[in-house]
Amino acid sequence: MSEEKSFHMTPDEFRRHGHAVVDWIADYQSRVESFPVLSQVKPGQIRAGLPQNPPSQGEDFDAILKDIEPLILPGVTHWQSPNFFGYFPCNASGPGILGDLLSSGLGVQGMLWSTSPACTELETHVMDWLVGMLALPEKFLSSSSGGGVIQDTASSAALCALLAARERATGYTSNQKGCDGKLIAYASTQTHSSLQKAAMIAGIGVDNLRLIDVDENFAMKADALARQVEADRRAGLTPCFVCATVGTTSSNAMDPIGAIGEVCRKNNLWLHVDAAMSGTAMLCPEFRHLQNGVELADSYNFNPHKWMFTNFDCNCFWVADRKALIRTLSILPEYLRNQATESGAVIDYRDWHIQLGRRFRSLKLWFVIRHYGVEGLQFHIREHVRLAQEFADWVHGDERFELAAPAPLNLVCFRHKAGDATNQTIMDRLNGSGDLFLTHTKLNGKLTLRLCVGQTNTKARHVENAWKRIREDAGKAVDVAEQG
Repeated sequence: MSEEKSFHMTPDEFRRHGHAVVDWIADYQSRVESFPVLSQVKPGQIRAGLPQNPPSQGEDFDAILKDIEPLILPGVTHWQSPNFFGYFPCNASGPGILGDLLSSGLGVQGMLWSTSPACTELETHVMDWLVGMLALPEKFLSSSSGGGVIQDTASSAALCALLAARERATGYTSNQKGCDGKLIAYASTQTHSSLQKAAMIAGIGVDNLRLIDVDENFAMKADALARQVEADRRAGLTPCFVCATVGTTSSNAMDPIGAIGEVCRKNNLWLHVDAAMSGTAMLCPEFRHLQNGVELADSYNFNPHKWMFTNFDCNCFWVADRKALIRTLSILPEYLRNQATESGAVIDYRDWHIQLGRRFRSLKLWFVIRHYGVEGLQFHIREHVRLAQEFADWVHGDERFELAAPAPLNLVCFRHKAGDATNQTIMDRLNGSGDLFLTHTKLNGKLTLRLCVGQTNTKARHVENAWKRIREDAGKAVDVAEQG
């Protein structure tokens, strides 16, 4: 077949179209504030604008790119907008995007060391860098008994930790024989819902996931955990795993890692510490007290794709005993056997997580760390925290509002004192305007607004404008309620 009929994009065409895509992204970043933060489309609207059938013949790439603006952008919620204050951030950056592009261009499938040594060794090296950058215990270093691996999300990290805990507690027999219904795992009532899914997938069962009560700051009560573990043991059950959280999703509550860790050590329980968003703050020494006791953890994870400018997806997961994880997840069929693996001198990351195949994620993380440096990352984390703390002060100073939880970092949970209906109206009006985006939770049974500062380009003016709009819409919501 001649080159003209190959249907492939030639290197010269790729270069030209690639420049156009980068230009488009750069232009998008410069005007992202002009779009409604929350997509305003109705269900089915995007599909209604797409052709019913695929093209029988290939289309010009310029035409494809031109369709992004009218067909796709209306259905995008702009997570990279500086006015995005919902959920937790999922921020991106230039070096992260370019690292991802390079990873895609190389097209590596790094399941084994031998399938791309650089994919494995750069990942190991960057994960060791982060142990020092976050002041994590040295047992998580690859040169010690543990090591780190890049997962897709914290949900996958928690599942892997639970699986390893399950196997350790059963003498590595449950992979062969299945679970006996007696294994018990523990989390708090505020722990991320991914732990429930992990219990389902791991065969523990949701009924065997004990949700421990929290204190007035929504942090797990270590004494309540200890009592529940003792009660389960007396009932003939087998406690095996605890998940403690550094920064819960609802309120950014900080579980007492040290006290929980002591309960785990006394009872030989696997302690997994989930620091999905707040772990990035540990780049700054002044915030590290929030996870005092982390040296007692068997595993730990945080998401650079939340607050460390590394575009989704990128979760960093460490274990103190890599042998336990590998023994839990390793399967070696004949077609994966190779000399490097047999030598025992290399890491095969396929044994460290659920899936076999893996992308070259460490490139974008490496790019981000090298571009910003520790100093640059610390600068932005501190600024985001400062802006959130200033917002919390404004809330505290307005008699119409109240803080619903402590604000140790960059998340502020607050509500209007008029009640749930008023808070719902405020949020609906703000999000419907497209000018900014907030999300909510329920704390002590009350609807609570959440404002999280963490997007890459969020500055003081964006937070100031958000507070102005919140106060304006609060007044309108109360007026409507009184008229009703």
